[in-house]
Amino acid sequence: MTLIKAIASIFIILFLGNYSVAKENTAFSAESPPVYNIKRLKHAIKIDGNWDKPEWKKVKSIEIKNFIRNNPEFHPFVQAKMMYDSENVYVIFRVQDRNVRSITTEINGPVWKDSAVEFFFSPNTEFPLNFFNLEVNCGGTPLLEYNPNPRIGPKPVPEDIKKIEIGHSLPKIVDPEISGPLTWTVEYRIPLDMLENYSKISRPKKGVIWKANFYKIAEITSNPHYATWSPITHPKPQFHLPQYFGTLKFQ
Repeated sequence: MTLIKAIASIFIILFLGNYSVAKENTAFSAESPPVYNIKRLKHAIKIDGNWDKPEWKKVKSIEIKNFIRNNPEFHPFVQAKMMYDSENVYVIFRVQDRNVRSITTEINGPVWKDSAVEFFFSPNTEFPLNFFNLEVNCGGTPLLEYNPNPRIGPKPVPEDIKKIEIGHSLPKIVDPEISGPLTWTVEYRIPLDMLENYSKISRPKKGVIWKANFYKIAEITSNPHYATWSPITHPKPQFHLPQYFGTLKFQ
């Protein structure tokens, strides 16, 4: 009888242990993450924040509409588009907003406190948990970090960030806050060569897949909010969770 009880106890421990691991892995997995097909750009474009450029008009937009942490009184309507060529990737955001504020002017400063948009992306197919986070406030001030290991934390990109060309529709400083309504845009060109200074990357071409998420944030305004493209269902939601990234498919 003692032997039978011992075997039963071991079975229960193993079963509960496996159940806990499975439950934990499920909690950290995005269900049916969205997919965005990225078109190739045929020629260079001017980076000026113009959402209505002919080149962008031909590109399908995505919506950043999944609000986490809180349910703000006002939900900004946020869209993003992306293209690529052999040397760069291009991203543009359009935000129909209220309560717009931007006071951070220092590169790699706390731009997330302002009205800002963010692009987190894993350009190395072999290591989808290693990612860059590019955050730009509505005044065009950027922050760029590389995250080689989520447990170690991000590494700022101090000098190469200046190689990213940014266009924006609002002035560098927006203060006092504009209660709105107000539509603003941010557009940028990210050189692939610059990314390769920090990580091996899978160069965009037909069939290549990156993982990524697009965000809208305004932490220190009268309407604080946090919105995502790919849903984040983690019990403690935040933006720095690459396991919830959606999929970018280069065409």
